[in-house]
Amino acid sequence: MQVKKALYIGSSICIIFIMSCGNTNQEEQNIYAQSNFWKDGYFHQTNVITPDKGENTIRAKVDGKWQEYTLQKFPEHFLEWNTERRKETIEVIKEMIAAKGKPSKGPDLSGPHNGIVASYGFERKDSKFKLNNAVKGMGFLPKREKIEEIMKLLKDTDDASFPEKLENLIHFYENVDSLFDLDKQGSLELYSTPKFETQTFLNQMTNPISTIVFLDIPSYKLKTIVRLLHPDDPNLTEYEKNVVRYINDIHSYFHGKFPRDYIAVIYYVVEIYDNSPGRRDAMGRRIVP
Repeated sequence: MQVKKALYIGSSICIIFIMSCGNTNQEEQNIYAQSNFWKDGYFHQTNVITPDKGENTIRAKVDGKWQEYTLQKFPEHFLEWNTERRKETIEVIKEMIAAKGKPSKGPDLSGPHNGIVASYGFERKDSKFKLNNAVKGMGFLPKREKIEEIMKLLKDTDDASFPEKLENLIHFYENVDSLFDLDKQGSLELYSTPKFETQTFLNQMTNPISTIVFLDIPSYKLKTIVRLLHPDDPNLTEYEKNVVRYINDIHSYFHGKFPRDYIAVIYYVVEIYDNSPGRRDAMGRRIVP
């Protein structure tokens, strides 16, 4: 239990800080609840259309104009960096478990899990700026034909020991190209409700684009179209419902049970940059397409 608690704190330190700031009284919360996105406790994002199966483009209303964007797949060196860094983190966690609570090196907060997300579009009442930045947990999304199979595996092994769960995660990372879509990242919007809306949520609902930067060497930047999915939205397609279920399930699989399902977020990748310092072929240059 101590190990799991330490892991949660270690991988989510920025999120915990944001949550502590959000525990305000009702009057203070009303400052942030100011949009017209919600109805009967849920929202439906209308400025992005989820692509159908097999489509490699996405339509979105960006800067007030409907546009079409071509999705791009991650290059091999991005996948190698991403999966190897994730497996390294699991090895550190295994060492923590073996140490049985004794002092040891904790997981590194840099790397592919913690994406730094930039967004803009909505001027909240407590700020003069529409621009925002926030750290979000990131991961791969299963292929449409694999998502139910993977969700079943998560359910069937939910009561397994933590080391067993870690081995399942390693299996995912070792088979990322066959199990997961290579033009998306998935995340959660943990804190937005009808009574409290984060700046990221307001920006993405207003202008559905975001840039994601990963703090590491090598470092990558993704420019994306953002699709937000509320768990209680009756208009979700079967695939969108599965995405909400999967992202919440994989989050709980590692961190433990949570009191409710959270808003799922799909980041559709449109451009990829190499932000690594000191290399003439990098330093912020676009590498895909």
